[in-house]
Amino acid sequence: MKFSQNNDEKKSFVKNKFSSVTSRYDLLNTLLSFSVDKYWRKRTAETLKNLPDGPILDLCAGTLPLSIVLRKYTKRKIIALDFCLDMLLHGKNRINSLKMANDILLVQGDAELIPFKENVFSGITIAFGIRNLANPEKGLMEMFRVLKPGGVLSILEFSRPKNKLFSKYYFFYLHNILPNIGGIISGDKEAYSYLATSIQEFHAPEVVAAMMESAGFRDVKYRPLTFGIVTLYTGRRPSTSSGSSPF
Repeated sequence: MKFSQNNDEKKSFVKNKFSSVTSRYDLLNTLLSFSVDKYWRKRTAETLKNLPDGPILDLCAGTLPLSIVLRKYTKRKIIALDFCLDMLLHGKNRINSLKMANDILLVQGDAELIPFKENVFSGITIAFGIRNLANPEKGLMEMFRVLKPGGVLSILEFSRPKNKLFSKYYFFYLHNILPNIGGIISGDKEAYSYLATSIQEFHAPEVVAAMMESAGFRDVKYRPLTFGIVTLYTGRRPSTSSGSSPF
């Protein structure tokens, strides 16, 4: 899927695709990852240890699967931001049933223009979202801006496995099986064709890490999970100044 230099074109496409698959999104994540996505989110939550005081911002929060894990793991206030209202409303039903409505605040917004002041969040997460940003570099600079000094950014994103034999079968699955299953269950095959293409075309882990460093993050690390199907990145904003209220 190719987009023009107009970033709004990609934003509009991604928002429409996520809206179209909202009702089946969580089921498909579980089926297509063979439930390993739950392990990935747990590992992401585990990176948010020894944080400064303050809430955690979950960007590209979707139907809130990571927000829920973060709340259970950290016991902190979670602010879940996504630009797709349909996804957030679907997630709202989940947190209501879990009695977490007072613990997870929902905000419709753009991860490239985060609607909060500087230095307010102790931790920031973005799971399977940075690949979908029209301008990932701008998004990273925004994350750095709203993160408290000493705070941690944790990014969970799909990546390309390095093992050649495994990679061959993985990409066959990604391009030939996943779109068909996703299309049958969700009714939108194009959304899962985009998923496959966007994974294959996204930056290598070392490039993402370099982008984080360029945005100002330090102690940047990344580690492959599940044969490199996903990569977990962490970075810290240097401790230099005090924070403020998010509102």
